[in-house]
Amino acid sequence: MAGIYYFIMVPMVYISIAVMVVGIAVKAASIRAAPAPAYSLKTYPARKRPGLAALADTFGMGMIRRRNPVFWFFLVWFHLGMAFLILGHLDLFPAIHLVPAASRHMVGAGAVGVSVTVPAFYFLFRRFKGQNRHISVPADYLLLLLLLFTFLLGDMMSWGNSWTAHGFVMTKAAFRSYFGILSGFTFIDPRTVLHGSHYHFVVLHVFLAELFLMILPFSKIVHTFFSLPLNLLRRR
Repeated sequence: MAGIYYFIMVPMVYISIAVMVVGIAVKAASIRAAPAPAYSLKTYPARKRPGLAALADTFGMGMIRRRNPVFWFFLVWFHLGMAFLILGHLDLFPAIHLVPAASRHMVGAGAVGVSVTVPAFYFLFRRFKGQNRHISVPADYLLLLLLLFTFLLGDMMSWGNSWTAHGFVMTKAAFRSYFGILSGFTFIDPRTVLHGSHYHFVVLHVFLAELFLMILPFSKIVHTFFSLPLNLLRRR
């Protein structure tokens, strides 16, 4: 098991990121190489600043807000949570200190986990009723479950370090050392810095995150990377 754990915690991290980047690049290239439509994609009134309007469409999601305010609320909550989640992981790199290095608190002190986990539950449950159930396919449920359990395992570590007296078995400083191994490409066994009997929970969290990154370019969620260009086309 030690060899499998090492592969998941180090080489597979680089592999999953490479698969995601290449997959998105191939997707973008295929869209660019596709024949131009015979009709105009412009669907909105002309604006003096179409770029700003496209940004508002992408991040404000006005159409969704008008048609389904509850769904829009959870989408905004989730996207804000994801932005802080990315910052929280960046804070684990040794050269970055968004939170004082001596602090054992994560960015958001555990609240970031709530901001992604609660909406993820909502996105999953809404697919079991009404029209959403009829248009959902097994891959939709699989991806949401994968995302949800990735969040829950991350919550266990984040909440433990921010909301308990002594923190999780592995501290924020230990995770910072692990991210130092990854960013430095030293290929050192993470077991040398991540001590404790809960190591398998960390391995599972990383493994699920890697699966998500590799599936992302081939899922519906890949629209995230193309929503701004598409909205810009609709405005021009």
